[in-house]
Amino acid sequence: MPSMGLSIRNQLSGTVTAVSLGEVMATVSARLSSGQEITAAITREAVEDLGIRDGSAVTLLVKATEVSLATGPVSGLSIRNQFPGQVAEVTMGRAMARVKVLIEGGELTAAITRDAATELRLVAGTPVVALVKSTEVALTTG
Repeated sequence: MPSMGLSIRNQLSGTVTAVSLGEVMATVSARLSSGQEITAAITREAVEDLGIRDGSAVTLLVKATEVSLATGPVSGLSIRNQFPGQVAEVTMGRAMARVKVLIEGGELTAAITRDAATELRLVAGTPVVALVKSTEVALTTG
């Protein structure tokens, strides 16, 4: 995980495989080292300012509060970024829980409510799917 001096725990390295430009927004698809595809929806201006194009090396950033968890595969959902994995660690707070999830080629951290972690019975070893909306993925280059 590259160190960028950010509070964002989820920093995944990838290579851009497609850029689809709209008038204001763009979607950028990237392949992680594991082969998993992830999509980011960012402004067209950001794509141009960062010089993002096919083959660009990028770091994908996702705040832990933007990672949702399911205890099984999910279909019929608009969320494109779905990462199957396994819970590595659960840290319970008074209101929130931090859940570290091992995914192929890395780790994602989710910040969810304590109630949700309890209801889903999340413990180390629980299989889960981490879900991230494309609008919650930021990109950086360099």
